[in-house]
Amino acid sequence: MQLGTFSIVARDKRAGEFGVASATAAPCVGAMLPYAIEGVGAVATQAWVNVNLGHQGLEIMRRGIPVKAAIEAVLSDDDGRARRQVIGIDSNDVFGYTGGECSDGKGHVLGKDFAVAGNILSSMSVLDEMASAFKGSRGDLANRLLSVLEAGERTGGDSRGKMSAVMLVASPKPRLYHDLRVDLAVDPVKDLRRLHEECVRLQEEYGDDAGEVLRKQVVRVQR
Repeated sequence: MQLGTFSIVARDKRAGEFGVASATAAPCVGAMLPYAIEGVGAVATQAWVNVNLGHQGLEIMRRGIPVKAAIEAVLSDDDGRARRQVIGIDSNDVFGYTGGECSDGKGHVLGKDFAVAGNILSSMSVLDEMASAFKGSRGDLANRLLSVLEAGERTGGDSRGKMSAVMLVASPKPRLYHDLRVDLAVDPVKDLRRLHEECVRLQEEYGDDAGEVLRKQVVRVQR
């Protein structure tokens, strides 16, 4: 499936967190694009999606291989790599790749603690605004990721419009608002923010017990 989209991967070294957020004009972006493992890193795979870039890339990274070498190893075996777009992050580095056959406008920007990428963008300024938003954002990683998506949305985002959005954070302290998806909506980025705010409220109400239940679920999925 083709995901013309705008995305970010990022880390919070102090909290030990890695995260991904994205929005696109296709449904169910959360089912294919975001990958993150606590203590390892995060990957977003888009354009003509190859989910192995997420699954296999993180498995290689889990063995201590840097993100660049890990993803390039998977790309080297991918006959369709010219149509792929992928960004990744580990504890020390960031990586970006945009294949020459991805749909215009396309590109990626790498920065300290983050990478942003997009294709079928309304303009290349979308990526610049997303990068600036991350640098200027405050709060925990989940809130910062949402701020970046909102900046991309304000600048035009996916030129075809938006239909779904996702935010995924891998954390040593999982929270209810760390794994959120809007699969089919008129304004998915706005809905993702509303969902985040409600889950933050519930987390405060339930306390850390809710996080422990979620942590067990995440560990089970990763295995």
